[in-house]
Amino acid sequence: MKHAKGFEIFTLNNYKILEIKTPWPEAKQSYKYVLIDKKHAAKTTFLKDAYDGIIVTPIKKIVVTSTTHIPALELLNVETTLVGFPGTNYISSKSVRALINNGSIRDLGKNEVLNTEVLLELNPDVVVGFGIDGGNRSLETIKKSGIPVVFNGDWVESSPLAKAEWIKLFGHLYNKADKADSIFSHIEKNYTEAKKLARNTTQKPTVLSGAMHNDIWYLPNGTSTEAQLLKDANVNYLWSETEGSGSLKLNFESVFVKAKNADIWLNPSNYSSYATLKNANENHTMFNAFKYKNIYTISNTKGASGGVLYFELGMTRPDLALKDIIKICHPELLKNYTPYFFKPLP
Repeated sequence: MKHAKGFEIFTLNNYKILEIKTPWPEAKQSYKYVLIDKKHAAKTTFLKDAYDGIIVTPIKKIVVTSTTHIPALELLNVETTLVGFPGTNYISSKSVRALINNGSIRDLGKNEVLNTEVLLELNPDVVVGFGIDGGNRSLETIKKSGIPVVFNGDWVESSPLAKAEWIKLFGHLYNKADKADSIFSHIEKNYTEAKKLARNTTQKPTVLSGAMHNDIWYLPNGTSTEAQLLKDANVNYLWSETEGSGSLKLNFESVFVKAKNADIWLNPSNYSSYATLKNANENHTMFNAFKYKNIYTISNTKGASGGVLYFELGMTRPDLALKDIIKICHPELLKNYTPYFFKPLP
């Protein structure tokens, strides 16, 4: 892997070893799986308990558990192999929604409490899990039934391109490694070119992010992937010097002192209009970005069932997210580009 640190794939004589090194933050264990084609699987034996699963490739049926897994299936043209998903209403993809509507994809309840009865009935070749800490009992039940559970730790990665590179994991599951490599190279090239373009500008607008909930202002810390996007867009994110995991949690006064005159306000949490932002907390109106209508949001770019598109596609396509921010913060660049995720707050 060029950027991703959470997984590796080793090719041996007749099979591959997939190792998930970081399934969730501060994980104390890694997971190893054998990827082997049907022909060699029939005449190869492995030591019991040496691996966390034997996966016969290319897989024919899959269950994934996060909307961030959906774009990889689409880009590889294998979305028709998806047979189950927890909370199908959150999916924005048009092609996958069509499969949901015609009954090809079953709803599996909630990620924390999967409907294991329906899942076992579907009998997928693999379940791509999403683990916060490895304590999901539903996934343990599935593993005991003999269905391999692969923990996808793309969200733990520390850079936008590292997260996007997890498409290669899906490429190996479907024996489409070359196609996955090509797709990622295209995304990486677009991202790198946009980053270089942004460096050419001398103007670095000041940027505020996040919003208040229950008297606490949540915004990205300076080592987050959101902050990395802002850095690569060559803007002055006012909390770029901070470090840590998770969001910053600040009081209003500290945010106001620093960001009252910020040029641009990006992604004010889940507030979808100036009216909702004002109604939630009158203090939001005191910032220049509010007064001069310089706020942009991802919250209003949604799929047919109301799922926010950025939460599904943004991790796989950081090149589009970066271009959006460059277009907003440096309007003289990318003159013919229309932002994909970020839109002006109405």
